[in-house]
Amino acid sequence: MDSFEGIIEFVAVAESQGFSAAAKQLGVSTSHVSRQVSRLEERLGSALLARTTRLVSLTESGQLYYQQCKELVNGLQQANEQVSLEQLQLSGTLRVSAAGAFAEQFVAPVLMAFAKLHPELTIDMDFNSRMVNFVEDGIDFSIRYGQLQDSGLVARKLLDRPMMAAASPRYLNEHGSPTHPKELKQHSCLISNNEHWRFNDAGKELSYKVHGRWRSNNAHAVVTACEQSLGIAYMPKSSFLKSIEQGILTPVLQNYWSSGASSWIVYKNRRFLPLRARLAIDYLLEHFKDWHE
Repeated sequence: MDSFEGIIEFVAVAESQGFSAAAKQLGVSTSHVSRQVSRLEERLGSALLARTTRLVSLTESGQLYYQQCKELVNGLQQANEQVSLEQLQLSGTLRVSAAGAFAEQFVAPVLMAFAKLHPELTIDMDFNSRMVNFVEDGIDFSIRYGQLQDSGLVARKLLDRPMMAAASPRYLNEHGSPTHPKELKQHSCLISNNEHWRFNDAGKELSYKVHGRWRSNNAHAVVTACEQSLGIAYMPKSSFLKSIEQGILTPVLQNYWSSGASSWIVYKNRRFLPLRARLAIDYLLEHFKDWHE
């Protein structure tokens, strides 16, 4: 059985390309990871990793060994998870990064419900729009909206976010209601993350650069400015739900709204996700699978 020691640490180093990153993923010290991998190399009589001051890479032998070992680690993790699933006593801290009003209004309550199912679990939810370093920041997964950059991260679609344009009755009485997106150049537009607004006209995409008196990367602040009659806003429908229901805002340009973008669950590597993170992700996906704005 001694021959199995160091394999998990080796696979972690190979996939994270560093001893410190692997140690954080495994929840152990860097010296422990280095010691285990060195002992593994000694037993095998072959160097598996090429170490430099900045980067750790696989040798030719290491690459071949990794291809075999990663399947062993996968099988072991699945076996451990099966035992955990039978007991389902989740504990520890689930760390989630999120941004935007949708995450505040709709995602957070779902995670609260998940927490109620697991009394020993702690959830730390950080509302921050910056790009997170999953290893250094200790984040299990993040909730992000819009087009994602090709970063090598795993992204699973949570749901699509169709758009809506709206304004207050007072603003429309004073400035008129636009009948086509091209008329927006005559209006004050409330800008959130993008001043290029995209619409759909019978399958044809229209794009217009807008301007106005208010700009904010906070959806709630944009909706409030819209309610205060500062202009027309164009954001995902969920941003306006309460205001529309209460009659504070009125939809405009209904025939031209685009299908919008999507909200995503993003994480670094499924293999190193703790069970609490995997089950939380599954819980979110199940909750939102039939959800419509």
